[in-house]
Amino acid sequence: MTFVQIIDCKTDKVDDMNRLLDKWVEQTHGKRTATHATVATDRADKHHVVEIVEFPSYEEAMRQSNLPETNRIFEEMVALCDMPPTFTDLDVVRDEQLNKMVCRRFFDILAGGDLNTLDQVLTSDYHDHDPANERDVIGIEDTRDQVIMYRNGFPDFRFSLDDQIGEGDRVCTRWSWTGTHTGEFQGIAPTNRRVEMTGMIVQRLADGKIQEGWWNYDSLGLMAQLGVVDLPRG
Repeated sequence: MTFVQIIDCKTDKVDDMNRLLDKWVEQTHGKRTATHATVATDRADKHHVVEIVEFPSYEEAMRQSNLPETNRIFEEMVALCDMPPTFTDLDVVRDEQLNKMVCRRFFDILAGGDLNTLDQVLTSDYHDHDPANERDVIGIEDTRDQVIMYRNGFPDFRFSLDDQIGEGDRVCTRWSWTGTHTGEFQGIAPTNRRVEMTGMIVQRLADGKIQEGWWNYDSLGLMAQLGVVDLPRG
């Protein structure tokens, strides 16, 4: 179970606290069990500083707390504080990665969902970077047209999300795609072939919606499966 420790302190040496965190990261390299650390100041009291540190488990947190480097850094942190810091130990019972959820819904809409709901996951000025297109797609209407083109060519196409990583305002998704070519696609007459494709997309979000996306996928492999190009055999 993910474990989070919250450290509260009062100090007017916020910059020194940040440098201390940098020092801790450097000194515990290769030994550190923490996965995420945040230092924040209270908007109502700039001297109220909160450090939030996340670990895979309570046991991993305790293992790190026993490192001599951690003890030394803690002593330096106490010296920066106006009074001894307080600790809150938390077991995480729910952790929603909201940006990831938006991106997963985006894929659900592409593959058989209601295209009229694209505006619920995309900003009005959504910018789509696709190497297969001569120009970038900008706006929800152009995005809808692109999806319809794929739906016409592969009415049963579906995505499988193999990996998804989110950090800050960006989400990277590694996906697999399958469909049956029963309609015209980019001037290619239906072949009734079952095809598959793999790729990735990095999406940037703003205010809870996707504002930009960068695709990278095996379009050459798709064309080979449709019989349009021959790939050399190794």
